[in-house]
Amino acid sequence: MAETDVRALKWPALMARAQSGDRAAYNQLLKEMVPAIRGFVRKKIRDEALVEDVIQEALLAIHRVRHTYDPQRPILPWVAAIASARAIDALRQRGRRQEVQDEDALLHYPAVREGSDANGREEHEELTGYLGSLPPRQREMVEFVHLREQSLAQTAAESNLSVSAVKSLLHRAMLNLRQYGNGNREKS
Repeated sequence: MAETDVRALKWPALMARAQSGDRAAYNQLLKEMVPAIRGFVRKKIRDEALVEDVIQEALLAIHRVRHTYDPQRPILPWVAAIASARAIDALRQRGRRQEVQDEDALLHYPAVREGSDANGREEHEELTGYLGSLPPRQREMVEFVHLREQSLAQTAAESNLSVSAVKSLLHRAMLNLRQYGNGNREKS
């Protein structure tokens, strides 16, 4: 019997047991799913570090929506759809990060700059002003993700938020920073 056939028979039963509260079945199911999820994700993403992040995101998504799975239906398409969605989200996020690098420069400043210390202090005050203009939750997300360089998943866990909520707060923060920066340029 092919591995796909075994999964098609075994995984729905494990998921049904997991949905009924069987933790051992749930742990076994998640462990067995990892190689399949890795295979789905590698079809879309080549960066191994990102692949591993997406696998974790897919496992979290499966955990959140496990109650929606119908054990009478095939499980591999369900898992593939979740893994594919997480991979696409990761690629979009990576694309956004690349697009936002100029704005990201607002949030990073070199410790030592050519020129006077006064210049460095002015830039630090400007950065503090930008961040200080944000609502507290948006500022926290910018600090976690951009200044502390935490992943979205780490930030979400530390903030007791979903990854989607972190993304939303970051998006709003960037829009606010853009508006704040444009307002200051117009005044200059």
